[in-house]
Amino acid sequence: MNTTNAELEWLEKDGHHIVESGSDDFPALLLQIPNPPERLFVVGNLDALHLPSLAIVGSRNPTRGGEQNAYEFAKHLGGSGFCIVSGLAEGIDAAAQRGALDGKAMTVAFLGHGIDRIYPAVNADLARTIAQQGALCSEFPVGTPPRRENFPQRNRLISGLCIGTLVVEAAKRSGSLISARLAAEQGREIFAIPGSIHNPMSRGCHQLIRQGAKLVESAADIVLELGPL
Repeated sequence: MNTTNAELEWLEKDGHHIVESGSDDFPALLLQIPNPPERLFVVGNLDALHLPSLAIVGSRNPTRGGEQNAYEFAKHLGGSGFCIVSGLAEGIDAAAQRGALDGKAMTVAFLGHGIDRIYPAVNADLARTIAQQGALCSEFPVGTPPRRENFPQRNRLISGLCIGTLVVEAAKRSGSLISARLAAEQGREIFAIPGSIHNPMSRGCHQLIRQGAKLVESAADIVLELGPL
């Protein structure tokens, strides 16, 4: 693919990489998914793209308990050797990536826009820390704004890089369920945390469990399931 002047200028900065699909640095798992990206723009540590990884996704407006679950599961699973992958969104994504960072684990954030910007802006500090202790990634050209249609496309990379996806909290109509569906289509494991029948944010997880997702009550359940892989 041709590289624009703006991308060449971006590439000159420390820690900035363009990883082509034919290179050794390109993640092998992403080559196995339908419609893999032709290249990735990466800020940070390329090694993070080759670790055993788990996606943690969920609502942008979680309950306090859901946010705490995302943080604690990510911290524990990161300490167990998993790289935690998410999408830098507010809510569950951000909580999971903070948990991974506090557990001194690698974490990868896939962006739904060009790598030269951060959305939402409230997570700018978190993004900078992720770039230092993991990686920010995007398949979109430099300068691409955060359009609505970009995010479902981005979600296939979150699930595709990982051997499993954990949904913490999600409403019945949720982008997290798109990630879970993509994970299933990619042949990955799907996990869901159950919740109160009175909590609308639990209904998406309950739906996934009815459809065959593995019910988990602790991070150890996931380690036990994915450890052999």
